[in-house]
Order: sequence, then C-alpha cells, then structure tokens
Amino acid sequence: MSCCDLAAAGQLGKAGIMASDCEPALNQAESRNPTLERYLGALREAKNDSEQFAALLLVTKAVKAGDIDAKTRRRIFDAVGFTFPNRLLTTKEAPDGCPDHVLRALGVALLACFCSDPELAVHPQVLNKIPILSTFLTARGDPDDAARRSMIDDTYQCLTAVAGTPRGPRHLIAGGTVSALCQAYLGHGYGFDQALALLVGLLAAAETQCWKEAEPDLLAVLRGLSEDFQKAEDASKFELCQLLPLFLPPTTVPPECHRDLQAGLARILGSKLSSWQRNPALKLAARLAHACGSDWIPAGSSGSKFLALLVNLACVEVRLALEETGTEVKEDVVTACYALMELGIQECTRCEQSLLKEPQKVQLVSVMKEAIGAVIHYLLQVGSEKQKEPFVFASVRILGAWLAEETSSLRKEVCQLLPFLVRYAKTLYEEAEEANDLTQQVANLAIPPTTPGPTWPGDALRLLLPGWCHLTVEDGPREILIKEGAPSLLCKYFLQQWELTSPGHDTSVLPDSVEIGLQTCCHIFLNLVVTAPGLIKRDACFTSLMNTLMTSLPALVQQQGRLLLAANVATLGLLMARLLSTSPALQGTPASRGFFAAAILFLSQSHVARATPGSDQAVLALSPEYEGIWADLQELWFLGMQAFTGCVPLLPWLAPAALRSRWPQELLQLLGSVSPNSVKPEMVAAYQGVLVELARANRLCREAMRLQAGEETASHYRMAALEQCLSEP
Repeated sequence: MSCCDLAAAGQLGKAGIMASDCEPALNQAESRNPTLERYLGALREAKNDSEQFAALLLVTKAVKAGDIDAKTRRRIFDAVGFTFPNRLLTTKEAPDGCPDHVLRALGVALLACFCSDPELAVHPQVLNKIPILSTFLTARGDPDDAARRSMIDDTYQCLTAVAGTPRGPRHLIAGGTVSALCQAYLGHGYGFDQALALLVGLLAAAETQCWKEAEPDLLAVLRGLSEDFQKAEDASKFELCQLLPLFLPPTTVPPECHRDLQAGLARILGSKLSSWQRNPALKLAARLAHACGSDWIPAGSSGSKFLALLVNLACVEVRLALEETGTEVKEDVVTACYALMELGIQECTRCEQSLLKEPQKVQLVSVMKEAIGAVIHYLLQVGSEKQKEPFVFASVRILGAWLAEETSSLRKEVCQLLPFLVRYAKTLYEEAEEANDLTQQVANLAIPPTTPGPTWPGDALRLLLPGWCHLTVEDGPREILIKEGAPSLLCKYFLQQWELTSPGHDTSVLPDSVEIGLQTCCHIFLNLVVTAPGLIKRDACFTSLMNTLMTSLPALVQQQGRLLLAANVATLGLLMARLLSTSPALQGTPASRGFFAAAILFLSQSHVARATPGSDQAVLALSPEYEGIWADLQELWFLGMQAFTGCVPLLPWLAPAALRSRWPQELLQLLGSVSPNSVKPEMVAAYQGVLVELARANRLCREAMRLQAGEETASHYRMAALEQCLSEP
C-alpha cells in the first residue's frame, strides 16, 4: 500500500469528526452505501496490517465525509479496536518513501474518530495516550506538510474531546498537556490558536491544578499575552482583555507583567468606548487590583492619573447601574467596579507612599461618596428573597470597606440602612455555610473562576465590624444597633470565632482576618462598656462573654505573637469586671483568680529597667515583646491599668491576690532601679493609681510596700497620694 493510500485512509478520522453536527441514522447510510457492511466485515476479519490498511481504505471510499454517524463510528471501533492505532502511534519504521509521521497521523486520526464517542474519549486506552499526543503538539517538522497539519488538528480534537469529559481536565493536566499547550502557543506554529483555546478551557475547569503542574510555562504565556496586549492597536486588545484574567496566577502577578498590563489598560480606558469594549477592561483592572493592590500601577504622575481614572470610571458605572430603579444591573461589571472603588478607598486613606496627591484624594472621596449613596439606595430596595444573592453580598462588602474609613458622611442614609445590615448579618451568620459559598460566588461575578488575592471574609458580619466600631461611639447609630439586637449577635459571633483559636484548633492555618475580627469585636464591646454600661449589666450575653474572657486569657498571654489580642481581652475583661463585680463568677472563683493573674502578667511585663552606656542609673524602657507594637498597645495598656485600679475596691480578694503575685513589690523595685527622669508623667500616674488602691484596700499590701522602700520611692516620683497612704497605720 502506498503512502498516499495511508493518507487517504487517514481521512476516515476527518469524516467521523466532521459528522458531529449531523448524524443520519445507520440504515440511511447503509441504503446509500450497500457495500459498507461488507467492508466493515473485512475490517473485522483482517489478519495483518496490510489487510487492515486495505479495509480502512475501502471503508473510507465507501463512506463519504459527513456520512459517518455515532453508530457507524462505534462499528469501526469494534472492528479496529485500540491495538492497531497503538501500534501506529508507537512504530518507528515506516514503508519506503513514506515519512515516519504519516503512520502516526493515521493513528491519531483513528483516535480522533473514536473520541467523538464520549464513552471512548475516557477509555483507558485513550487516556494513556495523552502524554504521546501532547508531544505531537511541539514536534518539529515541515510547517507546510499537509499530513503533519492533519495530525496536529486530530491531536487537538482528541485532547479537546477528553477535556470535555467530567474528569478529563485532571487526566490532561497529569499527562503534561498544559506545558505542551503553553509551548505550542508560544511557538506560534500551526494550530497555536487551538492550543490557547484548550488552555482557556483547562484553566477554567481546574485553575489550581494547572498552575501547580505548569507554573513556569503558564507564566511564560502570561508574559507573551501581556506583551501582545501592550502592543495591540486593533480589536484584538479587547479580546485579550477577556483572556488575560484567566491567565493571571492565583497568588500574585509577576512584576515584569505590570507595565504591559497597565499600559494596555490605560490606552483602552483613556478612549471613548462602548460598554462592551470598556467592561472587560474594568474587569481585568479589578482582577489586578484584587491580586496586587496598587503595586501594578506605576508611581508618579501617570500612575496617579490612571488610578484616578479607574476609580472615577468605576464610580460612574456604579451610579448608572444602581440609581436607576428597574434597570437591569450587570452584576459582574458592578462587582468589578466595587473592587476598583475598594482600591480607591485604600489609596485615599494611605498616609505614606500613596499614589494619589491630596487634591486627587479629595476629588475621589467625593465621587466615591456618591457611588456609596447609590449602593445604600440599592440595598434599601433589597427584599428578603434576594438576601442570599452574591451581588447583595458584594454590595455589603464595599459598603463595609467605606464605613471602616468614613462614617461622618451619609450618616442619615447609613442609620436608615442599619436595621437591614443587622438582619442581613444575622441571616448569614446563622447560615454560615451559605455565607462562605457567597464569597466564591461574588468572585465568580467579575473574575472567574477563582477568588484572586487575599481571601474575602466569608461572613457579612466581619465585613461590617470596622464600621460598627466607629458607629457605636455615636449616640444615634449606637441606639439603632442596640435596638436591632447587634450586641447580642456580636457576642455570639465573638464566642464562635473564639472557638477557632481555642486549644485543639491549629491556629497557624487561621487567616489573619479571624484574629483581626476578634480584636475589632473587643473594640466594639469597649465602646459599649463606656457608653452603655447599663446594657452590659442587664444583657445576659455579656455574662457569657465575661466567662469566656476569664477562662481564655491565662492561656492567651502565654502564646507568642498574640500580645495584641491578649491586650484587648485583658482590658475588656477588666472594664467589664467593674460593671459585673457583684456577679458570683467574680467572687474569687478559680476562673476569676486565673483571669486577674493573667491580667497582672500583661500589665506588669510591659516595662523593664535598661542600662544606658556611660550612666550608672538605668532607664525605664519597653520590654522587647511590647516595643514593636506599643503604638497599637499603649492605649489598651493605660485603659487596663485604670480598669484594674477600679476593680480593687470592688473585689476584696483582689488586693491579697495581687500581693501574692508580688506585682506591687516588683513595681516599686522597678521604679527604684531607674532614673525618675526616664519615667513619663502618665506612667507615674498609672503606677500610682494601682499602688494607692492596693495600699488602701489591704494592710498587708501597705506593709509590703513600706518594706520595699515605698515611701522613699513615692517621694522621688512625687506620688503624694501614695506617700500619704503609706504614712498611715
């Protein structure tokens, strides 16, 4: 049989593949080709390669292209099986005068024919050919050779058929197909456009696995696409806008791509465009903003103008979509605009190294305020039937980001919306699994298939905590929050989140947002303790909260790297103890004694005596653990000292417990070992407050202080109240 005959036989695969859109019944095919059954029989009875080749050629001539339906393809498979194509794919010897790739081309053509049947596409004999097929995509050869081109087309047909099955993408990734497709695309040889299309499908189906298996190759494709995007002057730049989000890695975008991506977007968004041209650009910018923050935008005048343009366009889009009642909202586009607005909020509130100049910040805050007004207007229209929709979650998220930084503007509108926000947060809290699901759905709105960058919190309450922290300071919003049951909801939420940090849970895998959320809850409770003490006394949820604080602090203060959370818990517990001092739980129970011992540990370890070169006297200095976070810690520490001082006269057992801990003695010893000039007046006042109350509450404390040269130390530091107290019997 000649090489030409082999090539003709290879057209059988084409016939089968091209027939996918038109499959006439088998009896119709047979009526047109009465000899087909006889040739299929000859194919089944073939005893050697030559007879099989001949039979294949006869079947090809008997059935015209387009006439092979699914049943006929299955009959051909039953006659040929996998053994013959396997040999064609792996043979290294071709007939005289026939290029070696022709045999492989026929083997691939047969597989392409078989893969048209979904059941055969996942047959083990097809799946184990994936590594071989992948190598054909990058094999060198004459680019104009018709047989080679035919083989490449058939290879893509096979791989595409496998990819279309439920587990197909996983098999292709494991077989090295992703790297092969990347190389085929970068080589820009025949069929490179098919390589890109198949890559898009695999990334959409299994992004994480693709990046795990072929990160270097995918990054190379991303660099190539970014360069093309930057250079494109025709309509291809809009197509690239839609493709590029799929090729951005799930972690961070390589810096070498930043310039090209930003330049391409600047050229598009700086022009007058229709919505179908502009929207993909906004969605790409949102993906970059979410993955990289503002790192992908260059510093200087061009970068600040570009960022201002992005945020302005986003705000206009949000207002157009949400202010018009009855207008169909393009939720994916608006969600992308929310991400760009969030970037604007971050840059407007950044004090150092912000891309924006002060006049730009003022202008952007103004336009974002209008857009947030539109978001509030939209949320006020949301009925209970829509509360679980991902777009509502996205809208609450951007509102939460705004309220975290700005609560003075739109105060009337925010107060009007607060009842909805409390109900919404409660609904999602009570259905936590659905809330976590919403995070992914929100990401899918604008930037499929996965959430880029830092994980968005999976519950609405965590999004709202910073804003509520600001609002609980103000009388009007605080009263609404209390009336709607927000404090009780916050207590339940705090206790649930606290469980995630308790012994038995691996805190190393918890996102930072959990601990930040706990700290913010503490700040809200601190506001309520100060502004609504009656609520703390009468609401039973705060008794449960106090019990949790007391049992948790002893272990928390011993944990490395969690000092700030310990400071919040200790200070909140001390302030609440003053209000709940008559509670049985605080009458010297083991839990209450453990809590106050831990609180003393937190308060007493903040400062140490530090020697100074060239001086005989040490100075008072922050201890190393406290020094790095003192800016965030000092307000809590001073408040904790004040609260502890207030607890001493209310809890008779506390002064003896403090004496047993040796805190008053060690405090006087510390003050006596350092230069008084190194102790700031506010520190002197805080220390004197504690020492005076301990001395007044307990005779043994006074005696211990006198033995520690308390009167002399009080005189050195001009602590008149302490000096007078210690002079009394």
